[in-house]
Amino acid sequence: MTKILVAALTAAALLAQAPAPRVTSMTLPTDQLISEPGAAFKISDAELGSVFIAYGDTRFTDPTNLRQANPKVRRWLVEKIASEKPSAILINGDLPLNGGNAGDYAVYNAESKIWRDQNIHVFQTLGNHEFGGGDAVKALNNWWNAFPEMKNRRWYAAQLGSRVYAMAIDSDAPLTPGSDQDKWIRQQLSSLPVSVDFLVITMHHPPVADIQTHIEVDHNPRPNEIAFRDLLSEMAPKTHARVLVSAGHIHNYERNIVSDVTYLVSGGGGAPPYFVERTKDDQYQSLMFPNYHYVKFTLLADRLHAEMVKLIDPEADQPAYAVKDQFDLLVKK
Repeated sequence: MTKILVAALTAAALLAQAPAPRVTSMTLPTDQLISEPGAAFKISDAELGSVFIAYGDTRFTDPTNLRQANPKVRRWLVEKIASEKPSAILINGDLPLNGGNAGDYAVYNAESKIWRDQNIHVFQTLGNHEFGGGDAVKALNNWWNAFPEMKNRRWYAAQLGSRVYAMAIDSDAPLTPGSDQDKWIRQQLSSLPVSVDFLVITMHHPPVADIQTHIEVDHNPRPNEIAFRDLLSEMAPKTHARVLVSAGHIHNYERNIVSDVTYLVSGGGGAPPYFVERTKDDQYQSLMFPNYHYVKFTLLADRLHAEMVKLIDPEADQPAYAVKDQFDLLVKK
């Protein structure tokens, strides 16, 4: 009996000393977040204009860090995007190198000042680097402090004029059926304003991408994002809007179509480039590398025209750009 008691007390002591399970972005509670129906942010038709931009994986950080980001390319792209005079920029995640370091957001503020000077609306999306540093709670609070309008949100919608609706979703939170985010997404898809012709969804981890078998295989679509792809395959054909998803995480450019939904990988904002083994379904088959770039959208009467604008030579002294892919999303009849 004494041995049993000693063993029980020893086990209890060990349990008391055991560290608590680490809270991650996936295990942070989401039931108290702001998750209301409809658009949290609205831009009027008069304010919107016709051009907006999507891209990601910028990794703003100390500009002396040349290993984990390319600060020259990052700044060039910021300036080139500003020259397009867009009304809005949709960033699909990994805006900072390390979201646990508030200083990375200070670098973003300094390097993107030209956007604020031009009154460009910037809509951020959470990526895995936003949760960097090992403390998910601290990292999320850093994001909220950097962008106070996002306080207590991890996903949200924005109406860009009467014809474009944007949804920023968080692939670092559950997207599986029955999750808080899944319920919100279903509500948004089923109640799009009747005036909307185009739904643009930004997220970080791609739900559709060229499946890699040799390199960067850990960046292939995960079950969490595949569940979202399946939801879109079910619901998007029933909506009156054309649907496009702009993801990142893979530091390259890809374009795929599944169930009439266009899926982009646009991860060329300044993070170290990843080579991609292109599969036959990828609509972009160029072997050019690297693909530092952004995607420019122009809203026309009967379509949304898209152009992938690529930095030609990141080693050059001065930047030069060329359109290397373009496509149209036509208004549904």
